[in-house]
Order: sequence, then structure tokens, then C-alpha cells
Amino acid sequence: MEAASAPAGAGSASRAQSKTSVRRGKTRGPRTPWWMWIAVAAIVIFCLLPFYWLVNISLKPGPALSSADLFPPNPSLENYKSIFKNDDFTRALLNSAIVALVTTFLGVVVGSFCAYALARLKMRGKFILLGVVLSITTFPQIAIAAPLFRLWSEIGLYNTLIGLVIPYLTFALPLSIYILVSFFREIPRDLEEAALVDGATHFQAFRKIVVPLAAPGLATTAILTFIAAWNEFLLATTLTSSVSARTVPVAIAQFTGSSEFEVPLGTQSAASVVISIPLILLVLLFQKRIVAGLTAGAVKG
Repeated sequence: MEAASAPAGAGSASRAQSKTSVRRGKTRGPRTPWWMWIAVAAIVIFCLLPFYWLVNISLKPGPALSSADLFPPNPSLENYKSIFKNDDFTRALLNSAIVALVTTFLGVVVGSFCAYALARLKMRGKFILLGVVLSITTFPQIAIAAPLFRLWSEIGLYNTLIGLVIPYLTFALPLSIYILVSFFREIPRDLEEAALVDGATHFQAFRKIVVPLAAPGLATTAILTFIAAWNEFLLATTLTSSVSARTVPVAIAQFTGSSEFEVPLGTQSAASVVISIPLILLVLLFQKRIVAGLTAGAVKG
């Protein structure tokens, strides 16, 4: 009896140990190969090196700008002080903020209405309509810059902020509609029908039920639209001619050095770092929502 019970106890102990080892193996998972870490490090360095070099140049004083030192020998904030003393640059920052925020707001609001209609309404040819909307993004901006310049000059929109918002929306709306359509399709209709049964109107169901559930898609659309409007250069330099409507990318391009043949590398680099900070903060704060918005509808179930 004792001899029989001993093997049984040993067998149960071995089974318990094997289960524990299996659980530990599952929690640990497969090890990442060493070459994967090298590849990730190489990609990170490749992506961050240009920005680091930009910061490096912005911290160099005038005499050291021509040097190729990996680290600035005598770091200085002289270039940053110089750009913020420039009234044209600060006004351009304000113009860019106004244009980007207005474009983002209108793009999200109008795009959400259009995307909701394409996702919910039963009508023929809505997929063809969505394809036509997306085809607008394939138009090169240079193809409409000259016609817009002439049209805006004739109707009084040249060198105005609204004259920039309108063409920016032309390229922002297709992307907004495309992202939000895929998000609205994933929201069950039963939730809206339940709200309608409880006495809500269609607009109330859209505002109180659909919009909160589509928050990741709305955040993604807003961030991508803001980045595109903030960085746009071609239309801004074509449709503006003075500081009153000039955006910050155009203002940076028009920086002048102390002489006619001097390239203002220090101030241009400092200004580029300054205008990159809002975009970096947006991406870092909302990176999860951006990924969720871009992958919406890619996986079902």
C-alpha cells in the first residue's frame, strides 16, 4: 500500500511540475532573435538621425554652422532667440495654427456626415461614389495651383486664410471620409435603432451613440488632417504673397541670411525644430488611436 501510494504521489508531483513548466513556457513565449533587435535599432537610427542632425545644426552658432561635428562644440540657443524675435515667423505660426485647426475641424465634421451617409444609407453606386471621392487625392497639387491662383485673384480670396482652407479641404475630405466609413461600418445598427425606439432623433443617435463609439477614427482623421495642413507648402506659397496670410513652411523658406549669398541654416533648422514639436507631441499622445483608426475594418470578428 505504501509502495503503491509512493509512485502515485511522485506521478502527481511530476504532472504538477510539467503543468507549471508549460504555463511558464506559455507566459514567456518565444525569444526574439538577435538579428531582429539589430534591424529595429537600425530602423530607429535611420528615422531619428535626420531630426537629430536638424537639432544639432540649430544649436550651432554662426561660425560653427559649416562644421560637420556630430555634437555641437559650443551649444547655443542663439538661433531660437533669433526666430522668435522675427515678427514674420510668429505671425506665420499663428496663421498656420488657424488654417490647420479650421481645416481639421471642418474636415472631421463634414467628413463624418459624408462617411455616415455612405456607411448607413442604402443607395446604388455608393461604392463608386466613394471611389470617385478617393480619386481626388490622386490629383497633383501643382495641377490646380495655377488655376486656383487666377480664380482666387478674381474673386478676392487670394492672400487670405480662407483661400487656403478651401483647397486644403479638397485633399483632406477624401481621406477623412475613407477612414470614417470603415469605422462607421463596424458600429452595430442595433445601437442606433435602440436609441430611436427610446425617442431619439436620427441626429441625436448619430451624435450621442455613433460619434463616441467612433472616437478612435475621429482622432486619427483629425491628427492626419492637421499634420497635412500644417506641413503643406505648394498651395501656401502659390496662394499667398504677404505676412498676413503666409504659413510657417513658406516663412521658413523665405528666411534670409546676413548677406545675399548666405543660406540661413541655423535659423531655418531652429524654426523646423519648433514647428515639428506640436506634430511629435500629437503622435506620441494619440499613437494608439492612430493605429486603431488606420487598422479599423482590416480584421473582422
